[in-house]
Amino acid sequence: MPITTWVLPPPKKSLVVGVADMVASNDAGADLVTYSLGSCLGITVHDPVKKIGGLFHVMLPDSTIDSAKGVSTPYKFMDTGLPRLFQAVYSLGGDRRRIVVKAAGGAQFLDQGGIFNIGERNIAALKNLLTRNGWSLQSEDVGGVVSRTLRMELSTGKVSISRPGTTTYYL
Repeated sequence: MPITTWVLPPPKKSLVVGVADMVASNDAGADLVTYSLGSCLGITVHDPVKKIGGLFHVMLPDSTIDSAKGVSTPYKFMDTGLPRLFQAVYSLGGDRRRIVVKAAGGAQFLDQGGIFNIGERNIAALKNLLTRNGWSLQSEDVGGVVSRTLRMELSTGKVSISRPGTTTYYL
């Protein structure tokens, strides 16, 4: 009786992006993932030809509330972190003409009364910066009152979203 041998692909490497952080990579065998997007936004940038991408987990829309922190922790703020995300992807060989941008998060997660509107302000800041620089979002899953986990496959650029109590879906 012949013996069947199964060859399994190697497990995917997950590069985890923390709160107020960013990771860019050209490792097509890796996924970029960030967890617990409440009012924060997860923003992905991907060059589908080169299989290069980055993921940015931003907390706040504007560093002018504390310019020193904008310098010391630039990924905490949209205005200081988003340009660095694009620069990191370009430095790995990403081409501006092919870049695809997606986003998720921006919920009124802990502010359901809408007092601070951090989620809405993050979304507005993202769209404003993208528009000013000639970009737009290819797809988004923003707003609402639920947290999300965002994962991007560098090999394909697929972005999956998981919400508590629901199945995973793609942007």
